Amino acid sequence: MTDSPRGRARVDPIAQFMQEHEKLLVQLSMLNRATREMADKGFTAAAFKRVLEALEYIEDEVVVHNKREEEALFPVLERYVEGPTSVMRAEHKSLQKDYLKVRRAAAAVSRHRADRRRTGLLREISQSMVHSFVNHIYKENHILFPLVQKFLTKDALREVARRMV
Repeated sequence: MTDSPRGRARVDPIAQFMQEHEKLLVQLSMLNRATREMADKGFTAAAFKRVLEALEYIEDEVVVHNKREEEALFPVLERYVEGPTSVMRAEHKSLQKDYLKVRRAAAAVSRHRADRRRTGLLREISQSMVHSFVNHIYKENHILFPLVQKFLTKDALREVARRMV
């Protein structure tokens, strides 16, 4: 993006959101592999540690990411169009519910490590959440963000960047 009046370069908010999506996709892939491994081979401390790391990343980073989208990007975009933002807000809520289901399933696996049914359920629930996240990211990267770049002026994008701080 361009320099601010104080001489500091501003980050392109759309590029930042997309970079955060890429980092999340890495974590989702790790979650997917770890839950598949436990469903296929049974509980292992190493695989479960990867599950917990991915879930911690989602809890720490995705909540902040979604909040910035909802509070910085969406209000500015809604000056031009509202439909896509209402869909994305609803998906954020749905993804949060999916995340909580995975957390509960992981807690059950932690308490009952030898129960293959529980590891299978964790795999199933995680896989569903990963699928939903990947679809959501695709929509944002390929539909929402191009819309933003088409309709928002440089000044509006600077406003989004300021709101993200």
